[in-house]
Amino acid sequence: MSYIPENNKEYLWWRDGVIYQIYPRSFADSNGDGVGDIKGIISKLDYLADLGIDGIWLSPIYPSPDCDFGYDISDYQGIDPKYGTLDDFKNLLSEAHKRGLHIIMDMVLNHTSTENFWFQEARKSKDNPYHDYYLWKDSSRNEKKPNNWLSIFSNRTAWEYVEECNQYYYHMFAEGQPDVNWRNPKVYEAMMEVFRFWGNLGVDGFRLDVYNMYFKDDQFRNNPVKFGFAAFDRQRHIFDCDRPEMDKVVRDIRSIINSYKDCYVVGETFISSSEKISRYCGNDKLIAAFDFSFTHCKWDATGFRKIISKWEAMEKEPIWPTYVLNNHDVIRSATRIGLGEYDERLKVAAAMTILLRGTPFLYYGEEIGMRQTRLKREQIMDPIGLHNWPFNKGRDGCRAPMQWNNQRNGGFSSGTPWNAIHPDYQERNVNAMIHDPKSLLTFYKNLISLRKQNRVLQIGNLEWVDAKNEYVLSFVRRSKSQTALICLNFSQLPSKVNLKTLESVKSWNKKFSNKPDKIRTVENGILKIDGEQAIVLIGNV
Repeated sequence: MSYIPENNKEYLWWRDGVIYQIYPRSFADSNGDGVGDIKGIISKLDYLADLGIDGIWLSPIYPSPDCDFGYDISDYQGIDPKYGTLDDFKNLLSEAHKRGLHIIMDMVLNHTSTENFWFQEARKSKDNPYHDYYLWKDSSRNEKKPNNWLSIFSNRTAWEYVEECNQYYYHMFAEGQPDVNWRNPKVYEAMMEVFRFWGNLGVDGFRLDVYNMYFKDDQFRNNPVKFGFAAFDRQRHIFDCDRPEMDKVVRDIRSIINSYKDCYVVGETFISSSEKISRYCGNDKLIAAFDFSFTHCKWDATGFRKIISKWEAMEKEPIWPTYVLNNHDVIRSATRIGLGEYDERLKVAAAMTILLRGTPFLYYGEEIGMRQTRLKREQIMDPIGLHNWPFNKGRDGCRAPMQWNNQRNGGFSSGTPWNAIHPDYQERNVNAMIHDPKSLLTFYKNLISLRKQNRVLQIGNLEWVDAKNEYVLSFVRRSKSQTALICLNFSQLPSKVNLKTLESVKSWNKKFSNKPDKIRTVENGILKIDGEQAIVLIGNV
């Protein structure tokens, strides 16, 4: 039997449900300033509850100068005025909980903003009591940089000179995001207190931004070199992340998480791998961690099967898988793997993500197939794009305003949106799809409902069926009382699935598909499946 977290609980929201990521700047603007806000999110809670999700992960809403659009925090215990007030946030919590929705906060604890009080003090002098809150190295402006560590944003040195101290500070990301010194006990305790502050307010979970980078090598040794295209990829990142001290951090965080009822913690593993996930997750460590392989996999049944198999190789470990096709850092899946305006392939991808063993994460607009926006160079705001155009155009294109209707700005804002909206909003929007039984949005809603209604799709084991099929990804989910067969045709052409090794099921009493009129009966152990069709058959054991 595969691992099931807290198996004694009939319902556990993060285990059994679906989590939906909101990029607050782009979701719903309530006051016409062109930036999404907390009141805008509150106004859409009924929509989210109707979609069927269980949790909402909010990208950062803390005060920030937006060097990296919220991932550069100037106050860990506040709300940025552009999003609202702390009272607005408390109201969001209350209204979400009334609807059975749970709120996950984004914790960016590897670095702060240069406008954070800590750093403003730290840069004044070496003697300042806050100086040791960050990572500094002696060296004059004209001397060689402290070591070869690079910024992943600029692909240039990660060291920035401060004249007042005649020292360099370290920043893995933008210059405005100095990395903090987790070896300082005051910093360590202050970061733990951030969890307690939001947990005490009633937050239901936490997403940890690049958590495995909290500690760096205490000797600041150079990273070894390797082959790669970008400068950052030409190093083996062994001294600027995944240091031994991380093993204590994840246990201390879990100890705090366990003090709140059904609280969840999931980590963004920098340069993720199965080995890192096994290291950082477990009964007394993080509950879960992301593996972003889905976001880089081409549309290929064999490729996705290999990724899923890596998760399933850890099925006995106390680790609950996560699956994600989209987030605020990657090109939207509708653009990566879609076919023009045709959405059937996106339905197959949705069925895969939502019906696997583990927690599925959706990204706002994914349910209506929002495409990546194409921006001119002068429209780029993301620091990655500003540094690396045209080789990397940044992440602005996956952060476009939500498309609610065909009215001005897609119903996102009555003002001028902070980011360009996709020009297809007049046809591709929530209002256009919500009452269409064949729409992508309706399919997502029905798929989530299917998961909710069938325990086997929440906690059942996963077993491969016809595992060498190049075109169809097929697997069985099993519980004590039910068996669910899921067949996903990645090809545009009809295919066949060999079910001869599948143990007999008394009857398939539930059938679900994006093409319900083309569900065929199994004949001589063979199921014929239409091009780009997802089929779910559920029966009693």
